Amino acid sequence: MAEHTRSSITIEATPAEVMAVISDFDRYPEWTGEVKEAEVLARDERGRAEQVRLLLDAGAIKDEHTLAYQWEDADAVSWSLVRSRMLRSLDGSYRLAPVAGGKHTEVTYQLTVDVKIPMLGSIKRKAEKVIIDRALAGLKTRVEGGTGDAG
Repeated sequence: MAEHTRSSITIEATPAEVMAVISDFDRYPEWTGEVKEAEVLARDERGRAEQVRLLLDAGAIKDEHTLAYQWEDADAVSWSLVRSRMLRSLDGSYRLAPVAGGKHTEVTYQLTVDVKIPMLGSIKRKAEKVIIDRALAGLKTRVEGGTGDAG
């Protein structure tokens, strides 16, 4: 299996409150920084996103890709790449665990990215770490009631 990068953060909210923000793809441009557009292309029978198109602008890296989402339970979601111009693979997940009597949530974000252009593994891991840290900081700000502007 490919190497991955993982990081966690504690958010002052219940897992359900955190997952509500994670699953609200239409609002990603408001708090994720790099996501400029998000469009849900398909939903499952419970109304959860199954495929989402994302338009990214991270400075030197601009890409449009489609991700397939799997909702494992109320506290976990994972995704994998369906199509992209720049990426060969993009696999990630959010896992939520209640802490402090359920009033806080530990959010663990795991990510594996592989680009179509040759790149050293250490540089890929560093890029994954930056993506994860920015996403977790933006998520925390958004859930805890801030503007969520991570960009």
